[in-house]
Amino acid sequence: MDADDFPTPDVTVDSIAPAELKQQVDAGEDVTILDARMQSDFEEGRIDGDAVEIVNIPYYEFLDEVDDDLLARVPEGEPLVVLCAKGGASEYVAGVLKEAGRDVVHLDEGMNGWARLYDLVEVEGYDGPGAVYQYQRPSSGCLGYLVVSGDEAAVVDPLQAFTDRYLDDADSFGADLTYAFDTHIHADHISGVRKLDEQGVTGVIPEAAVDRGVTYADDVATAADGDEFQVGDATVETVYTPGHTSGMTSYLLGDCLLTTGDGLFVESVARPDLEEGDDGAPDAARQLYESLQERVLTLDDDVLVGGAHFSDAAEASDDGTYTASIGELVDTMDALSYDEDDFVDLVLADMPPRPANYEDIIATNLGQNAVDDDEAFTLELGPNNCAASQESLAGD
Repeated sequence: MDADDFPTPDVTVDSIAPAELKQQVDAGEDVTILDARMQSDFEEGRIDGDAVEIVNIPYYEFLDEVDDDLLARVPEGEPLVVLCAKGGASEYVAGVLKEAGRDVVHLDEGMNGWARLYDLVEVEGYDGPGAVYQYQRPSSGCLGYLVVSGDEAAVVDPLQAFTDRYLDDADSFGADLTYAFDTHIHADHISGVRKLDEQGVTGVIPEAAVDRGVTYADDVATAADGDEFQVGDATVETVYTPGHTSGMTSYLLGDCLLTTGDGLFVESVARPDLEEGDDGAPDAARQLYESLQERVLTLDDDVLVGGAHFSDAAEASDDGTYTASIGELVDTMDALSYDEDDFVDLVLADMPPRPANYEDIIATNLGQNAVDDDEAFTLELGPNNCAASQESLAGD
C-alpha cells in the first residue's frame, strides 16, 4: 500500500520533526519508537541511541481490528514516536493508537526525513590554518569535511543530494568553494563532485581511480600521490592509500587532519571486497595493511584521522566529531598492531552485508549511469556497511 493510500485518521495526530527527534536522541533523553516499516527494512537500518527503546511492528498489522494482544506489543512512550518510510503509514498507525488512548506522535516524513538530516560540526582538535568542519549524516553514517581558510573552502567526499548545502555553507563563512575532492569511487552514496564541478567548483578525483572506467576523468582534475592543492593558507596533500579500493586516496588537511575515506575509521578499518569481490579481497586486504602501516601510521601520533563513515560502534570525541588521533587509534584498535597475516585473516572474517544497491551506486559514480537528485537520494538510503566487522577489529 502506498503512503498516499492510507486513510486520514479520525483524530488529529501531532508530528515531530526529524531534527527535534535527533536532538532528543543525542541528548540521551528517553525515546520510545514504534517502527512501522517492514521487518526487512527495520533490520537493514533503524534509529538508535543510548536511551532509545525501539520496537518493530509493521503497519499492516494495524489495518484490521486492533485487539488487546496487538496493543500489548506496542511499547509505552511519553509520547510514543511512530515512524515509517515516508510518513503516511506512521500517521495512520499513530491515529489508531491515539484512538486507543495512547500518547503518540509520528515522525514527519518518516525515515526519508531522517535521511535528510546533515549536521556540520567543527573539528576543534584541528590545529592547522583556518578551520575544518565535519558533515554527519546520521541515517547512513556518511561523513564529509569542509576546510575553510580565508576566503576559500574545499569539501571532501560530498554527496550529490547536498551539493547546494556545501555552496551555502562556504558562503556563510565568507568563502568561495574552490575544490571538491573524492577519496575514491564510493559504493554507498552518490558523489557530488561532478555536480559541484558543473557549478564552477574544481572537482578532484584520485588519479589511481581513473583506470576503473571513470567516464568523466577528462572533465575534472585528478590527484596523484604527493600532489598538493592550496585552499587559502591551508594545504591539501594527496596521500595514496589503496586497499578498500585500488584508487583509495586520503587527503591531509593543513598537515594535521587526514581524511581517510573508507580506509580507516575511528572504530574499524576498510572492508576489501567491494571492488574485486571475494576473490580479490585477500590481495586488497594486504594492500590495505601496507597503506596503513607505511602511509598512515608513520604520520605523527597527534595527526587526527577522519573517515568517510561512522557506525553504531563508533564513539564521538569530546567535540562531537568522529575523529581520533593516530596515537589513540593505535592504542585502542588491536588490528593496527597485528602482523600482516593476522591482519588479513581478521579483516576477511565475518564481513557484514554489502551496502544496499552498491553495484548501481558504483556504476553511477563511475559515470556509467546518470541519476537526478531524487534518484540519488533513494539509491543511497540505508546503512553504508563499508567497514569490516567492528566487533572483531575494535580493541578493549
